[in-house]
Amino acid sequence: MIDETDDAAAFLQAYIDDHGYLSWLGTQVESMEHDRLVMTIPFDEKLTNTRPNGDDDATSDIHGGIAATLIDTAGGIALRPALDDPMSDGVATINLNVNYLRPAGGDLIATADVIRAGSTVGVSTVTVESEAPDGEMKPVATGQGAYRLFRG
Repeated sequence: MIDETDDAAAFLQAYIDDHGYLSWLGTQVESMEHDRLVMTIPFDEKLTNTRPNGDDDATSDIHGGIAATLIDTAGGIALRPALDDPMSDGVATINLNVNYLRPAGGDLIATADVIRAGSTVGVSTVTVESEAPDGEMKPVATGQGAYRLFRG
């Protein structure tokens, strides 16, 4: 089992830093506990869609696929501590459901909670938050993932 320490988060961060897509997104592991993981993706113009806001200006919101990636990644990684060998055993997405609640105009913060880690299938729920125009952190997407757990 992965210890509930900063070492696990640092190990995961090293993996993400070596992963082309997740690294390109700027993905960061903020904290990891048994059955809970917090990850972030910072706001970057390269990750946005531009939409008219009624004036001559346009608003840039983070593309929904970035939130979906964060939901999928955090949900799967949150299940790793339940594996017999978290470093070698595998996790693959079976099903992913994403509900978009509002546009995300700032950093994305995802909190993944493990609902169940069975012998072959695990389920996680994830809430993604971002700063709203009023300065408050608000949910921008929620999701649930089912994952195939490959044990030694």
